[in-house]
Amino acid sequence: MNSFRLRQAGRVFALLFVVAVPAASQTPGAGRETTAASVASYALTDPMPVDPEVVVGALPNGLRFYVRPNAKPARQAELRLVVKAGSVLEDDDQRGLAHFVEHMQFEGTRHFPGQGINDFLGSLGLSIGADANASTSLDQTEYTLRVPTNVPGALDTALTILEDWAGAATFGAAAIERQRAIVLAEWRMNLGADERTADKIRGVQLQGSRYADRLPIGTPETIANATREQLMRFYRDWYRPDLMAVIVVGDVDRTAVAKMIAQHFSRLANPSPARPRPAFDVSEHPGTRFAVASDKETTATAVQISTLRPARNQGSVGGYRSIMMDQLFAQMLGARLDELSQSEKPPFLRAAAGRSLFQAPRTRDLAVVQALVTNDGVTRGLDALVTEIERVRQFGFTPTELDRAKQANMAGSERVVAESPDRESSSRADEYTRNFLQNEALPTIWQELAFHRRFIPAITLSEVNALGGDWFPAGNRLVVVSAPETAAVVLPAEAQLAAVVRSASEKRLKPYVDAGAGMTLMDAPPKPGTIVKTTLRAGGGITEWTLSNGATVVLKPTTLRADQILFRASSPGGTSLATDDEFMSARIADDVIPAGGVGRFNAVALDKVLSGKAVGVQPYITETEEGVRGGAAPRDLETMFQLMYLRFTQPRADPTAFAAMKAQVVAMLANQNADPEVVLEQTLNTVISGGNPRRQPETPATVERWNLERSLAFYRTRFADAGHFTFVFVGSFTPASIKPLVETYIASLPATRANETWRDIGVTPPRGVIKKTVEQGIAPKSEVSIVFTGPFVYDDANKLALQAVTLVLQSRLSDAIREELGGTYSITVNSDAARIPRPEYRVRIDWTCDPARTASLVERVMEEIAFVRKTLLSAEQVSRVRAIVTRNFDKNSQDNGFLLNQISRRYIDGDAANVAAAVETPQTSVLSGAAIQTAAQKYLDLENYVRVTLMPQAK
Repeated sequence: MNSFRLRQAGRVFALLFVVAVPAASQTPGAGRETTAASVASYALTDPMPVDPEVVVGALPNGLRFYVRPNAKPARQAELRLVVKAGSVLEDDDQRGLAHFVEHMQFEGTRHFPGQGINDFLGSLGLSIGADANASTSLDQTEYTLRVPTNVPGALDTALTILEDWAGAATFGAAAIERQRAIVLAEWRMNLGADERTADKIRGVQLQGSRYADRLPIGTPETIANATREQLMRFYRDWYRPDLMAVIVVGDVDRTAVAKMIAQHFSRLANPSPARPRPAFDVSEHPGTRFAVASDKETTATAVQISTLRPARNQGSVGGYRSIMMDQLFAQMLGARLDELSQSEKPPFLRAAAGRSLFQAPRTRDLAVVQALVTNDGVTRGLDALVTEIERVRQFGFTPTELDRAKQANMAGSERVVAESPDRESSSRADEYTRNFLQNEALPTIWQELAFHRRFIPAITLSEVNALGGDWFPAGNRLVVVSAPETAAVVLPAEAQLAAVVRSASEKRLKPYVDAGAGMTLMDAPPKPGTIVKTTLRAGGGITEWTLSNGATVVLKPTTLRADQILFRASSPGGTSLATDDEFMSARIADDVIPAGGVGRFNAVALDKVLSGKAVGVQPYITETEEGVRGGAAPRDLETMFQLMYLRFTQPRADPTAFAAMKAQVVAMLANQNADPEVVLEQTLNTVISGGNPRRQPETPATVERWNLERSLAFYRTRFADAGHFTFVFVGSFTPASIKPLVETYIASLPATRANETWRDIGVTPPRGVIKKTVEQGIAPKSEVSIVFTGPFVYDDANKLALQAVTLVLQSRLSDAIREELGGTYSITVNSDAARIPRPEYRVRIDWTCDPARTASLVERVMEEIAFVRKTLLSAEQVSRVRAIVTRNFDKNSQDNGFLLNQISRRYIDGDAANVAAAVETPQTSVLSGAAIQTAAQKYLDLENYVRVTLMPQAK
């Protein structure tokens, strides 16, 4: 059926009243010039140009719309309904009801009564959550819907859903009660240290503003007692076309879709009289204010300095230039802070700087510097942040710093242009959402590069240096400290913090010295090796080379992203080959050795050498393998190969970086057991691993056993034999283009021909039913984890059957525990299978809930598991499962990272002969009702699982 109702021909005349934004009338194909001259005529006061590929318009009732064709993902459209109404508009008796209204939109509308929306999605192999979702913020509510465009009538039906969301939700009594329980479950799920700390800080930051006491989640008292009239009042007042935008991006005809939008939404009317939509702001505060927020379950100590500044004009050319300068400033200040964090006895563990539009109110930008510090390092960290701000104010940045920042900025802009054809529809829809809500500019990506080429070279050092005073003036400044609440941590009082700020601001400082700039990664390439054998893997478009040093190289060229090449190199072994004495240092070798840099460069100097390049190469060592992974843009591909070569041949142990990392980890672990979820995970892992000492978590005591020399020795051993590695490359290249780099930087790597492999360290999951309860935490919520494990016949058919069982169980549990009982906001089922060191599977179920309902919900979960085990799926249900599996693969296979992991896994598992199957659509025909039921009975063994329950501490 093409539509849910007949359209009267007269309604088409509403199209005559569509008001188009002037820029939308530009000729398609315009806006692709990238020279500075092409945008030279724009004055700083002019509005930014609008991408001519997007139709931006408005209906007579005030509703705005955006329509743009986009090829990624193919045969799909992303739809949005954006409403400029959020929790800040709630009356005093409605706190939390903006969000409650959002939930009710999925519980019945005029054309989709009851579970009609869910039924429609299910008919397409889609689901609420993954393909239809919504969110409520302080100032807006957003609805998202993704549908296939190659199914007749699907797009029109999707627009009917948006039309109903805009004004035809039914708010049935039974539906309200169902969603009341789910909204309360969501409130409960978010309880914890992060929520309590953020609430304290928000109260100070937004003091005197309506935003301070209008959090979207609301209050449980209001939610529990909300009436239909209260919900309807918010819906009638604020869900109206003059506060709405409809966005459609995807594989669509923009002219046809614009007509469809007019047909669906023109008849929506604004209320008369319409309630004025107020705007709210936050007050200015002279001087510096302080806030200290401690919590018993906070695990880290942090300090932050922020200011709320007037927002940049995001729609004007001058505002766009100002944002460019902010990016340069943030990049340079962040690099200085990062360098300081890697110094000997650093004042903080990590630090960052930035400026962006404040979430609410959007009349402000938030400029911020923040640092993670040791428990006793608040004043030292604050002193260092203020000192660096003052250093920039007094002396500014150096010419070489600005040159690097400009180079990185320009390189980033050029990469974005290269990636533009691969841009996802969701990303464009996000951009149009921001345009509607905050007037963000909508130029083409080519015009953005042109503006960068016009402005970036001309931005002067004095202009950027002047931003120090603009970002961090003396007034309207807030210093925030968040930390654990424990007897071992004595936090400074406000007077002490004020004294630190004053003292640091008055220091006699020296200018920053930019050392190590202008060097190259390698002086000369190594002597090349050769390719001695070529194998073409039929069916998957995969080429395999054997190199003169014994290494294997696997190539999978794709056209998924024009500016991306990913790789992964792996070899069997890992920490399983470490002795017990070596183990503590071996398992952190892949962190502490790269932290020291590579070759002649420490980490700070390496960052400077790589500045402006889209490249990353990171070694890793797991229990059973070692390897290197990373990627680059095509133009930086040789740099990636050079860095890979150096990771193998010239690892660098830096005692200063090691000491800094050791201090960082000790500080982060000091309070980890105050977090209830950490204790839950540790308990679960200890039970499943049988308490094996090699699976114990890192603690301050184990960190003290780290040894840099042992880490370096183990690292060198694991990467000494490149001939036993398999290198997999996926992305935008051809075998011919990558061949010289492979011969130069991989075939030349040293090889010992040792052919080592992993060993089984004997971690065996327990048999039988094991139940543990952990009492930890002060929030009134419990968490439950149930894990099934066991031996597994590791082949494609069984992996597919395990995936199907997971999908079926997820659906059953979501319907029962969330929708029927309102017992949780979210219940998840995840599964995995591994071949090494022995074939086994794992299925894990997780949810949070009211402690008083834990026992009954566990009972119902086990009943649903038993139902899945004993019930044979119908042919229709099997067809839906097959469709979901195929659709998930089709979506995932459009990602280079997914293909890389699939191909790499085949080689790691010793299944290179069947590597083509890794990149081909799964053979879902093997999934029958009987096969899925057999798998459920095997993998959901009610006589063999672990259940760990987290309950709040008794008061």
